[in-house]
Amino acid sequence: MSNGSLLKFPPGFLWGTATSPTQVEGHIDNEWTHFTAQDGGNCRIACDNYHRYPEDIEWMSRLGTNACRFGIEWSRLQSAPFAPLNQKELERYIHLLDCLKAKDITPMVVLHHFSNPPWVSAAGGWTNAATVPAFVDYVRQLVAALKEKVFLWNTFNEPDTYACVAYLLGGFPPQHKWKLGQFRKVIAHMARAHVQASRIIQRDGNAGRKPEVGIAKNWTFFHAYKRFSPWDRTTAFACHYTFNKFVLDAFLGGGRRRASTFIGLNYYGRVRFHHFRAMIPASGTPVRRLNDFGFVCDDMVERYPEGLVKILSYLGRKFRLPIYITEHGAASHDEKFRERDLHGNLAALHGAMAGGVDVRGFFYWSLLDNFEWQFGYTKKFGLLSVDFADEKLPRTMKPLAEVYSKICRNNSFQG
Repeated sequence: MSNGSLLKFPPGFLWGTATSPTQVEGHIDNEWTHFTAQDGGNCRIACDNYHRYPEDIEWMSRLGTNACRFGIEWSRLQSAPFAPLNQKELERYIHLLDCLKAKDITPMVVLHHFSNPPWVSAAGGWTNAATVPAFVDYVRQLVAALKEKVFLWNTFNEPDTYACVAYLLGGFPPQHKWKLGQFRKVIAHMARAHVQASRIIQRDGNAGRKPEVGIAKNWTFFHAYKRFSPWDRTTAFACHYTFNKFVLDAFLGGGRRRASTFIGLNYYGRVRFHHFRAMIPASGTPVRRLNDFGFVCDDMVERYPEGLVKILSYLGRKFRLPIYITEHGAASHDEKFRERDLHGNLAALHGAMAGGVDVRGFFYWSLLDNFEWQFGYTKKFGLLSVDFADEKLPRTMKPLAEVYSKICRNNSFQG
């Protein structure tokens, strides 16, 4: 619904897209290589962005975006702890960055996005404290190589999601379930690695301006469907404490706040509990049934635009750091639904900024339909569709891409 007002964003605001290497690159050797998703798919070719990144950057330019958040795959660059970086693979990423620069697209580099080199996994992954110095060494070498090309660094993407789905829900490798101690170890070790890596980035970065560094924290609101249900309220509180408060405190609590120069926020919506059950499509509840409850959902979670104002205001007030929306998007075949969702969330974002929250960019998830982890290829988040039935993997612009392109080019939209 439009009220007819033009909502403008500040000059220099970043409008971008987001991807991750395992989900788009293909030709990868990490713990996901031999993983079979729920739809029978795998990531071994994915979108073949490994070979086709110049084409995909051309699509970004056609969209009118001025920023790109993408991951650099650790497993490509180091074959063993503290090994020198693979120069061939490093040169590929350097060329990718040069292609972005040629199109005036600002990169935000993600250093860890749900995947590890095989030698990390074999040693126990992030439950092993030895992973911390190994990761810090990788970051030290990578920053030395890329310091003049990158000023926006994102150390960890959604450490909460990674630790939860890998060690509590069993959806990600190593597919452990209800290992709360391992979950807490992973968060603690990643937080320690973030602090140490951030010091290196802030000390050694030199891309013509002061480097910026932060994590990307996924924020989900957890509520009881019936406000007076004590058990569902308890479940919601336990989830909020574990996945939001505990993780945020681990990375930004006390003196650790000084390690970050920004906060990255990944925001999709909320989860409501009814008789202990998470009422979202991602947990198996059909969208049609959720509609009967009055929920508005994409193919993953309940949409909750008003929550974006709440969490942005909270983060801005508590930490007083600039914020980037490092991911937001909707998975649906209904492009009109996705357009309404985008407008609703951007209106909420604009409202939070008008209220004084310092937000500097918005990255849509995702540029491409891709390998959505344990769900495979069934969840369609892309601005561009990819025909995975065609070995040429052709890209096609969706209607939402036209809408987003206009927003990016005008730095505004009709509210």
